[in-house]
Amino acid sequence: DEISTALTASAGWTLEAGQITKTYEFPSYLAGVTFVSAIAHLAEAMDHHPDLDLRYRKLRVALNTHDVGGISPLDFELARRIDAIR
Repeated sequence: DEISTALTASAGWTLEAGQITKTYEFPSYLAGVTFVSAIAHLAEAMDHHPDLDLRYRKLRVALNTHDVGGISPLDFELARRIDAIR
């Protein structure tokens, strides 16, 4: 229930196979690479690292907390910060 409620407040994020995920589309490959770099800096500062899959102009971001074996509030906080820089 908590995850469903948090997803409702997280535009574009969905639950897939025990992770929250979102796909972003960019006008060019380099724009996607730049966004990956920005996410990497956020993730490093939070010590919370997402799975990132960049394929040409689409980036799939997947978040879960390995330490707890599922989704935690930290995942939603990183998702919020990622959306804020987009």
